[in-house]
Amino acid sequence: MTGRDVSPLDRSRPPEAGSVRSFEFPPILPSDLPNGLQVRIARMTRAPLVTMSVVMDAGEAVLPDRSAGLAVLAGEALEGGSENLSGLELADALEGIGSGLSVRTGWDATTVSLTCLADRMEEGMSLLSEALLRSTFPAEEIDRLRSQRLAAIRQRQMDPGSLADDSAAHFVYADSVPYHRPLGGKTESLETLDREDARSFALDRFTPSGAGFVIVGDVEVSEARTLIGGHFGEWAGKGTRAGDVSAEPRFGERRVMVVDRPGAVQSEVRIGQIGVPRKTPFFFPLRVFNAVLGGAFTSRLMLNLREKQGFTYGVRSRFSHRRGPGPFRISMAVATEVTAPAVREALTELEGILETGPTEVEVERARDYIAGVFPLALETTGQVAARISEIQVYDLPLDFFSTYRDRIREVTPSSAHEAGRATIRPDQLAVVVVGDAEGVVGPLEELGIGPVEVVSDH
Repeated sequence: MTGRDVSPLDRSRPPEAGSVRSFEFPPILPSDLPNGLQVRIARMTRAPLVTMSVVMDAGEAVLPDRSAGLAVLAGEALEGGSENLSGLELADALEGIGSGLSVRTGWDATTVSLTCLADRMEEGMSLLSEALLRSTFPAEEIDRLRSQRLAAIRQRQMDPGSLADDSAAHFVYADSVPYHRPLGGKTESLETLDREDARSFALDRFTPSGAGFVIVGDVEVSEARTLIGGHFGEWAGKGTRAGDVSAEPRFGERRVMVVDRPGAVQSEVRIGQIGVPRKTPFFFPLRVFNAVLGGAFTSRLMLNLREKQGFTYGVRSRFSHRRGPGPFRISMAVATEVTAPAVREALTELEGILETGPTEVEVERARDYIAGVFPLALETTGQVAARISEIQVYDLPLDFFSTYRDRIREVTPSSAHEAGRATIRPDQLAVVVVGDAEGVVGPLEELGIGPVEVVSDH
């Protein structure tokens, strides 16, 4: 062998894990305004950038089914123009400072954000206040956005994965629970919404009462406070606070629902039930429990269904935490002929971990993985601002993310097992299969896991 000697690689065992790198979440400095706006400032000086976010108690969960999609529509319309700037002029002004407006509406909040260079912070804040406080919700913009939303709904109905997600939500939650519907609404509700609906929603929900202003970046705290007071201090209004979302299941027993797509060569499978709210005391143990079950590439579900059985390219489990009890869900796509065996193996893994719990080795690996990747999602001002916004929405302690990795490291096999058993009820799971009913119903019935029902739509 010529040149530098290279030691042979021992492929019989995985490489040793490195030590977890140190990381400190930036301190959060609270400074509320007299109008009720809760200000949260965090300094990050590694780059000359600043992210500003206004977080409002204006999510989709506050709306009845007849108005579903209104929060998303009203949020998107904030980019359509204001009292002083048309939509095009607003976009040009934002582009002039190298920025853009980002509006994100979820079940619990609407967040309006922008990121710009730190020395353009005042201009950015002025444009943010212009878009949010003086939006006119032009009728033509509402019509355009509504047409886009309706087109997106039609696309979701044709996409098997999206159809499976929406069907799973519908079959997990009763009609009295907003989570039973898609986040962006349904055709029948969106078709009735107009400019006045958007304006009324904004007047009621886009208010400083219960809202938060998050600013993260290379800023002087005193300067940031002064600018926020100058641009948002006169913001007025007291909207209706969102109440708790109670969650009732559609069925009180395990059911198998097949959404028929004749001729489909693949099935989209969702196995789920009502989970727990974001403020559950089991949050950290559940993070570890889920990583062992199906939240990581080396999870039990992946090792079985992908590596051992070869049923799927990927399978995941997840708790979607919200103010109310969001869903727990296992998701995968498999060939039609292995749909029933894949469902059987997924249920076997779930029931097995609930019966015996995760091992010490599994928990240790899960803790190291979660703690190790945690800083990777907090490298930018926008990412940190999103986490502080989460603190605002769910009324978490200000040191929640500062102590996050320590809380993860405290999880034991017994606490993870207890959290899983307290949260997941296998006898109430909804198994939803979007695929060819002719090819999957018989094998699913043979599993004997619950009544099987075929539907063409919901």
